Amino acid sequence: MPDPRRWKALAVCLVAGFMTLLDVSIVNVALPSIREGLHTPVSDLQWVLSGYALAFGLFLIPAGRLGDARGRRVVFMVGLALFTLASAACGAAQSSLWLVIARLVQGFAGGVVTPQISALIQQMFGGRERGRAFGMFGMVVGISTAVGPLLGGLIIQAAGAQEGWRWVFYVNLPLGIICLLLARRLLPDTPSAAPVRPRDLDPFGVLLLGTGVLALLLPFVQSQQWHGGEKWLLLIVAAALLAGFVKWESRCRPGGTQPVLDLRLFRIRSYWLGCLLILLYFAGFTTIFFISTLYLQSGLHYSALEAGLAITPFAVGSGVAAGIGGRLVNRFGRPLVVVGLSMVTVGLAATALAVHLVPGRGAGWAMAAPLLVAGLGSGLVITPNQTLTLSEVPVPMAGSAGGTLQTGQRVGSAVGIAAVGSVFFAQVGRDGWATAFDRGLIVSLAFVIAALLVALADVATAHRDRKRGTGPEGPFTHPASTPPEGDQR
Repeated sequence: MPDPRRWKALAVCLVAGFMTLLDVSIVNVALPSIREGLHTPVSDLQWVLSGYALAFGLFLIPAGRLGDARGRRVVFMVGLALFTLASAACGAAQSSLWLVIARLVQGFAGGVVTPQISALIQQMFGGRERGRAFGMFGMVVGISTAVGPLLGGLIIQAAGAQEGWRWVFYVNLPLGIICLLLARRLLPDTPSAAPVRPRDLDPFGVLLLGTGVLALLLPFVQSQQWHGGEKWLLLIVAAALLAGFVKWESRCRPGGTQPVLDLRLFRIRSYWLGCLLILLYFAGFTTIFFISTLYLQSGLHYSALEAGLAITPFAVGSGVAAGIGGRLVNRFGRPLVVVGLSMVTVGLAATALAVHLVPGRGAGWAMAAPLLVAGLGSGLVITPNQTLTLSEVPVPMAGSAGGTLQTGQRVGSAVGIAAVGSVFFAQVGRDGWATAFDRGLIVSLAFVIAALLVALADVATAHRDRKRGTGPEGPFTHPASTPPEGDQR
């Protein structure tokens, strides 16, 4: 029988997920306040942002595997307690070095918590309920990223520019404490969990994966501060380390070392296509807020609150459409994602046009309607893709599968910000802020179109398979690997 407390448990997971994902974007508008309050150099400000994203992405897959093996409730609570303490340390920082270290710990803790959420949804829900639950989680992913600048602006406006940045972190304390108390009472145990030895967690695989992801992300998150082309040599190192990781994981056998990531997952078409799609989409999606806040605050001299308000239509549209997408995904499948990506494409193109037609401080108002359209489309992308990507994953592997999906989002964000940022900053000094915003938005749009092509390819392949009377055969026979009821992919 389904756990009667599952919806209350989901609410706890969603609040925790909102906190950890919000801290990816909320700090963007707090950077001027941090610089003024701590006299922070630009290089340290970059690490306040990128350090969190780097640590977050680094531990997603190992933390998902640890939750699958040791118990998701325990790992969730440990990660959430550490995140709450790290938030307090961030708010109390007396120097930029203190703040950077606390942000690294906070990012690590966020990476521990996040994969447990998708795994717990897999465990607690099935059929159409799972689609609804993933729809709500997708709404949190979209809204937390989009609403961060607005909440940050409101907090700084209320608390003052000098010390307002501290309350951006302190706001996590009451939420974290309440979630911890409720998690202990409401979250279910993991039936397959058992005491594990360190070697059962594939420490060598974790080391290969961690160093490979670090080498992959570092040149992107430091693209503006690390001058010179030698940083890109790390991509060769990353490719070698990740190739070694794949070879090592493929040698793991049942009864021996359990792999940190079961490579059979990537023989499920819905899974690997969903991971690729969301990587490309996040490369375009998250960069919208990066260049928009820069353009509005630095170029048009908007306050933190005004910049956050200008981007709010995207957050509103994303939140509204995410709930709808969660209910419709089982009926329409991947074509719903195609519709969403098409709307984002149209919305971003119209945003670029609006900046041309209404230059100057009126640009924020002109962007509102196009960003609303893009936000509505985004809600039909993140939520349904999350459901479709994890629908055929066996529950015992849900943590590592969810961690891999989230890692794709973090890698996509880092790559996108590096690519868009390089184009944006190259144009600022030469042609001004409006042109830089325009060029950066074109690069963001290119990533979204690439994700749209992946979705169209999946729809075309599924249509061809239906005509031939065949379908994708998954490598698992676990009952939980069957798609949700009514899945039309």
